[in-house]
Amino acid sequence: MTVLMTPDKTNFFGNVHGGDVLKLLDQVAYACASRYAGKHVVTLSVDQVTFKQPIHVGELLTFLASVNYTGTSSIEVGIKVIAENILTKVVRHVNSCFLTMVAMDENRRPTQVPKFEPLTSDEIRRYKSAELRKEMRKEELEARFHSIRNPDNQ
Repeated sequence: MTVLMTPDKTNFFGNVHGGDVLKLLDQVAYACASRYAGKHVVTLSVDQVTFKQPIHVGELLTFLASVNYTGTSSIEVGIKVIAENILTKVVRHVNSCFLTMVAMDENRRPTQVPKFEPLTSDEIRRYKSAELRKEMRKEELEARFHSIRNPDNQ
């Protein structure tokens, strides 16, 4: 998806507001995951959003999305955001992130998605990275629950 950054999207510094970019990231992840699953999806989590550089009014933002990993009902979508100055043709990598989406059935319950089978070297690399992120999230949640149950034994 490519979108022109207009003045209505600016923050107090004159750059594109991060919240506007987050909304676009969510829309791109929805399009990618629902297309893959053939079902509506909802956002479960947004992971590792990194704003590398400011985005300026008048630039074209291009969102490059890929399915990185699937669980039973979840789909991790990786998104790379490229900003292009229309006049100078300068292209910059300005943002990257991972969103996990969950496929829903007609009763608004999680439903199974097709298993993602990575084939190319890039797909295999992204798949392995997604597995690591999933394991890290699981360990982090377990540590949080442990500290809540046992506040004296942190």
